[in-house]
Amino acid sequence: MAERTLPAPPVNPESEAFYAAAAEGRFLLRRCTACGKAHWYPRALCPFCFGATEWAEATGRGVIYSFSVMRRADPPYAIAYVTLAEGPTMMTNLVDCDFDALRIGQAVVLVFKLSDGGPPVPCFRPAPPQ
Repeated sequence: MAERTLPAPPVNPESEAFYAAAAEGRFLLRRCTACGKAHWYPRALCPFCFGATEWAEATGRGVIYSFSVMRRADPPYAIAYVTLAEGPTMMTNLVDCDFDALRIGQAVVLVFKLSDGGPPVPCFRPAPPQ
């Protein structure tokens, strides 16, 4: 099956460090220095308490909260909300998988995929059985 071309994400001053780390294969989240909560999408102020935030390494593990398979697209693709091990839920693409085998609550792991002329973007694939 052909792989879908991912559009380049917009890079701004708040997300620049995220995409620089992604180019090195590292997954970062912002964590509040006041309340301690992690959040997605990267931003300078905490969306929970408006405190200052700092970058923190993330595990790259999560579970599928919800997903949808776009079968009429050429090539077909799947998008999902993935709840990260650190707490935030992010919208992402599910890749390198059998779309018919996807399930809500399924464990997934991070994989960076190249975008069309931009930085790598975080996607997820099913985690190997443990």
